[in-house]
Amino acid sequence: MGQLRLALLNAAHKAVDTRQNFHRELDAELTVFHCPSGEFPESFRYDGFVITGSSASVYWDREWIGRLKTWVGDAIQAGLPALGVCYGHQLLADVMGGRVEGMGDYEIGYRTVEHDGESRLLDGIDETMTVFTTHSDHVTEKPPGATVFATNEYGIHGFRKDRVFAVQFHPEYDMATARSVTNGKTGQLPAQRIDSVLEGIHPENYEAACETKQLFDNFLAYVEEVRDTRLRTDS
Repeated sequence: MGQLRLALLNAAHKAVDTRQNFHRELDAELTVFHCPSGEFPESFRYDGFVITGSSASVYWDREWIGRLKTWVGDAIQAGLPALGVCYGHQLLADVMGGRVEGMGDYEIGYRTVEHDGESRLLDGIDETMTVFTTHSDHVTEKPPGATVFATNEYGIHGFRKDRVFAVQFHPEYDMATARSVTNGKTGQLPAQRIDSVLEGIHPENYEAACETKQLFDNFLAYVEEVRDTRLRTDS
């Protein structure tokens, strides 16, 4: 029935790198909107949408964040499947009634996350996953009715509610992005910690983390099911 059409809500300030990463991983027709610049979809005529990471916090008082929350809430009500990554994970939690708070710390680098083996988003991925993380906010309360499917010592790393999926980690990162983001924490984190994270960005860890890229195909398969069911119902 044709290629899936997704709205990519790019919340990153380094927009180009983020766009390239998601274009590489999502085999779909992506229409990109750079939200911090005031770009937003004018309709919900998409098969689904994806919200990227960002250096912003969902609780900041910014016009673009308010507009993003409004569009996302309306899109969910319209029945669009959604995938949120890092900031997107937190924004989806916030919009659906969960709670997001600062951690007072950074989780950064290749880390281990466990999942319960029940979520179709992580189907085919080992229940003990290597992932790249970089965040100082986290979801402290899941949205009412949501199911948490992935966690580690820093808290919730994945949840689902209805047609909405969200993960805290970054399955889209390549090694160059991981290094760039880590170097960008200079002045925010001790040099020794940055050096330690950089030492962990090597092919062995990256190859292990690449397993989680499967979640993009899993999400697209789900979106296709929703689209095809809608088309059959409307015909």
